[in-house]
Amino acid sequence: MEVHVIQPQLNESIFGAKTRSHLLHQAVVMQLANRRAGSAATKSKGFVRGGGKKPWRQKGTGRARAGSIRSPIWVGGGTVFGPQPRDYSYRIPRTARREALLSALSLKKRDDKLIVVDKLELEAAKTKIMAQALVELKVKSALIVIAESDAEMERSARNLPEVIVLRVEGLNVYDISA
Repeated sequence: MEVHVIQPQLNESIFGAKTRSHLLHQAVVMQLANRRAGSAATKSKGFVRGGGKKPWRQKGTGRARAGSIRSPIWVGGGTVFGPQPRDYSYRIPRTARREALLSALSLKKRDDKLIVVDKLELEAAKTKIMAQALVELKVKSALIVIAESDAEMERSARNLPEVIVLRVEGLNVYDISA
């Protein structure tokens, strides 16, 4: 196992951006909203099984008029205005997303929580080896950003609860902030 920590010259336009907490908040809330399944559902009287036939005639019985045994008033009837599946996803503007990402990266650098590793080579795709590498780096939780897909790296880190492996294209505010 080889861990090579470096102190590179970081681009100030990326890692020196002003922290804009409102954009960080918007980006995180958007990501969490976009993850929501929104699958809560109930059956209204039109979807409850049965109730196609009028239970008794309209007049002459002395009882209140009724058109279906699946009326919301009846036991076993449909739900009125119950939850229906819905899409909670939305987007914030691209420039705001970009600014939020820059803010998150700058904040990590400013708090000295950014470690740049030039090379992290594992002998095998083993969780134990990855855990050992993190101990060497003196970190308990980590977001490992890799340039190109590395199945060994992803496999060795996937069972570590506090470690996330992402490709550069998948970098996002929520995972950086976590």
